[in-house]
Amino acid sequence: MTTEHPAERDGPGHAWFAAFSDRAANVTSSPLFYLLCVLLVLGTVVLHFLHVPLAWLIFAGDAMTSVSLLLLALLKNADRRDAHAVQQKLDAIAAALLEQRDGTSREAAEALRRAIGTPGER
Repeated sequence: MTTEHPAERDGPGHAWFAAFSDRAANVTSSPLFYLLCVLLVLGTVVLHFLHVPLAWLIFAGDAMTSVSLLLLALLKNADRRDAHAVQQKLDAIAAALLEQRDGTSREAAEALRRAIGTPGER
């Protein structure tokens, strides 16, 4: 386990997890996934009304809890990386504005271009 920010971690195992959590965030924010979750909750309620054995009810509750925990971890990872990217862009904007005001070098302006992904001057 590491205490580094998810956006600052490097290594072979982190790129696939970042891509996976991005895809998971896209899937879980869809209306189809929401409908699936509603159906799962309704299915659990139906199990209670059908008076199925307690073992089945415990299994259904454990499965829903496990899925919730995994989704929380994936979505939190994607959220932290997105927040870090926004903060990097805000830092670059602030540095470029200060650089422009002071009339100093153009290093911050170039860093801002890289942060927001625009081509340089020609």
